[in-house]
Amino acid sequence: STRYVKAYGVLEGIENFDSSFFGYNTREADVMDPQVRVFHEVAWGALEDAGYSPDEYEGLIGLYGGASSNMSWGVQVQLSGKAEEVGGFAAYQLMDKDFMCMLVSYRLNLKGPVVAVQTACSTSLTAIHMAGQAILNGECDMALAGGVTVRGLDKAGYLYREGMIFSPDAHCRAFDAAARGTFAADGAAIVVLKRLENALAAGD
Repeated sequence: STRYVKAYGVLEGIENFDSSFFGYNTREADVMDPQVRVFHEVAWGALEDAGYSPDEYEGLIGLYGGASSNMSWGVQVQLSGKAEEVGGFAAYQLMDKDFMCMLVSYRLNLKGPVVAVQTACSTSLTAIHMAGQAILNGECDMALAGGVTVRGLDKAGYLYREGMIFSPDAHCRAFDAAARGTFAADGAAIVVLKRLENALAAGD
């Protein structure tokens, strides 16, 4: 059987991106992939929740993360003419997921390694693993690791086909006996990592 399943879940705050806080002008913010906007906000929020300011922290802070491909956004921006207002290469950086971590690291004044990760569905988990290894290897003292996916800014859904991987009711019940398939949604998450002994010593 085949049917269309409605699915909702657009992240809040995309339109309220505080571009000036991160040193972007409004034209750059308009061109920027919504995923990159969200990743800036979540990265800052993670550091803030952990109680650290990059400008005051004396150690090296690394950033490991990834985002979904968003070709439709790039096409939309190009057709709108906004990319020309910003400049070709600058617009390309703001729209391409592979520049996301570099942009965030630069704007937050992080001094550690920056790695763009892309392993499809396991991107965030792989980023956390790589960040942990970097800390253990002495490449950085603290690391941010995570990922973001914003598939679209409009209400959307998907075509359900029996026997395929998608859930028939737009619910994902991972590790549950009632699991009937997966479902791709919008979301973002970043964790702040340190060696346990250092975190305990600092009272984190």
